[in-house]
Amino acid sequence: MSFELREHTADVAVEATGESLDAVFGAVADGMAAAMCDDIPVEGGERFEFTVAAEGREALLFDYLDELIYERDVRVVLPVDNDAAVSAPRSDDEVPDEWTLSGSARGVPLADVAARDLKAVTYSDMDVSETDDGWHAYVVFDV
Repeated sequence: MSFELREHTADVAVEATGESLDAVFGAVADGMAAAMCDDIPVEGGERFEFTVAAEGREALLFDYLDELIYERDVRVVLPVDNDAAVSAPRSDDEVPDEWTLSGSARGVPLADVAARDLKAVTYSDMDVSETDDGWHAYVVFDV
């Protein structure tokens, strides 16, 4: 999995690839952390877990990243070393079809890093698509 930061008008974008949907979601989240902080500590911080659900892949990616921004603000940490496990809806479920994500991140205290503010994730130009090599994602963040 990998990511690159891209310029986008007055905002910043993350373009990521991964062998699986899990990997590309995690890579976008790591890219979001890199957009907020140039030097991420390799140690320190407590790991936390969370779950999000949405009606589609793009909505799930949006809600996942939005949850990380929320966790950043509430816990006062920079979410790094992100792991994501994505589950697609099953047509035989009795409940409405829903995509789910079980995630975890290591929360580095913001007091320990020089972090820039990142206001929000956007749907602008968002892409989550399967490729011949795995998965591709592109997300723009409001800074």
